[in-house]
Amino acid sequence: MTAQPIPPIEPFPARAANLGDKAHEHLRDLILSRQISGGTEVSEARLADYLQVSRTPMREALVRLVGEGLLERAADRAYRVRSVSTREFFESMQLREVLECLAIEKAIPVLKDEDLAGLRHDLLALGDAGEDDMQHWQFDNQFHSFFARSAGHAMLADTITRMRVIARLFRISSSFHRKGEIDSEHLAILEAAERRDIAAAKAAMLSHLRNLQDDARRAIADDANPGGYFR
Repeated sequence: MTAQPIPPIEPFPARAANLGDKAHEHLRDLILSRQISGGTEVSEARLADYLQVSRTPMREALVRLVGEGLLERAADRAYRVRSVSTREFFESMQLREVLECLAIEKAIPVLKDEDLAGLRHDLLALGDAGEDDMQHWQFDNQFHSFFARSAGHAMLADTITRMRVIARLFRISSSFHRKGEIDSEHLAILEAAERRDIAAAKAAMLSHLRNLQDDARRAIADDANPGGYFR
């Protein structure tokens, strides 16, 4: 993919604490909000100049993003936003089916009513977000790590989050969105969890993840055959 220009970045105050953390957070948001597309090359020196930070915190931020699977090394002191293949996307989704059902199984027996109430509140509040894609994605991330975190299984939660990053990178250059359907599917999972019905919650989660995969297949087919009808 041809490298695209990086959007203008406001420099950080010279005395700002934890410049590496701030640079990491800013670049991560740019990638996940789709302001920097897959395949775009980013230069350590250029980013350091933009943010008015030294090379050391900038390098730390870039290395962290490589570790999180958002960037890959392109050349010496240069990086590229990672492009996710169709195969990698579907393999990660299949893994998520196993991991997220396991998280539900472990979490439901120990879930607190107040935590479920908080999740319901945040889900219903999405109606006020309109078409704010990033806000929907942030809640989606919260929802899909909720059960693993509630079960006290940090490694499971971190792995699910990494799998979700793969899905987000895959969707950067795709046009499919299911905000309304996703909210309804999340609600079905939540309602089963509120009833402490493990089997129903797992079934709702599987249905949700497989609907996302079916939607991806339709989008891929539409991209390959723009004049056809596949829906």
